[in-house]
Amino acid sequence: MSVLAMPRYGCRVNFDAYARTAVDLVNADLDELAALRALFSDDQSWMRDEVMDKDVAVFRRAQRRLRDVFEYGTSGRDTDAVTELNSLLETFPVQPRISGHDASDWHMHVTSRGASVSAEYLAGAVWGLSVWLCEYGSARFGICADERCGNVYLDTSSNNCRRFCSERCATRSHVAAHRARKRAATLTPA
Repeated sequence: MSVLAMPRYGCRVNFDAYARTAVDLVNADLDELAALRALFSDDQSWMRDEVMDKDVAVFRRAQRRLRDVFEYGTSGRDTDAVTELNSLLETFPVQPRISGHDASDWHMHVTSRGASVSAEYLAGAVWGLSVWLCEYGSARFGICADERCGNVYLDTSSNNCRRFCSERCATRSHVAAHRARKRAATLTPA
């Protein structure tokens, strides 16, 4: 069979999607089991169904540690970010597997099915964030500059200049700064 005639399979692992799960986790409100269930996408509906109360504490601990990774990255403490990610990789090891519903849907997952929900989700999140750091550097980890927010994000801008987690926060912060300048101008005598 020639190379051109061979079937093409989509076995490329989407590390960016896994890294975004880390962002989603850090930004999530994990007050209770229902809040944790809201974290899972439609593709992860089995996780939503199988997650238990005991997983909430595991997710909260990982959430704090992943936030530390973002704080280390934004403050230029790459070695600390790497140390924490390596520790998390040991805690949530990657166990790759091929998954799919038929021969045209094969794709890779980074954890074995049958692991706990927390082990599967967190292994993917930590692996994705680790690959992101190796590919783009921890300077691409961001914490929203809007004082009222504090969400984390991955800076995908072409020149690494992003400062806010969303357009909403950027607009809110810029409007607040504009109003503050306007107030200051009216209070200052000419």
